[in-house]
Amino acid sequence: MRMNSKVMTVEPAKCSKADDLVGRKWGIWLWCVPTLALVLGLSWNVARPWLWIPAFLVMGAGCVVNARRCGRLHCYMTGPIFLLAAVYVILAEVNVVPLRPNVFALIVLGTAALACLAELHLGRYAGRS
Repeated sequence: MRMNSKVMTVEPAKCSKADDLVGRKWGIWLWCVPTLALVLGLSWNVARPWLWIPAFLVMGAGCVVNARRCGRLHCYMTGPIFLLAAVYVILAEVNVVPLRPNVFALIVLGTAALACLAELHLGRYAGRS
C-alpha cells in the first residue's frame, strides 16, 4: 500500500503458484472438506447449521486470505459471498429470515462457480491477464 499526498493506492499482490492456496494441500481443508459439509447439510436438517456455518466461514476466510495473499480473482468475489452466506444461515437459524436449503445452496455455489469461470476470460490473478 502506498500513500501519495491525498490518494492511497493498493498495488496488486505479486503471486506465484507457491503463494496461491488453491493449489496447495491447504486447499483441501479450506474448500473441499467444507464443500462436503455443505452437501451433507443438504440432507441432514438437524445438523445443517452446525455444518454450514463453519463451512461457509472457513471457505470465506480462506478466499479473503488468498485474495489478499496473491490476488486470486475469484477469491475477491467468493470470499464475501461465503461470509455473507454464513451470516444468512445464522439469521435463518434464529428465524429472522427464511431458508430454503436447496435453493440457497444452488445460488451460493452457482455464484461461486460463475466467479471461478470468470477467471477463464479475465485471468487467474487480479490485474493480470
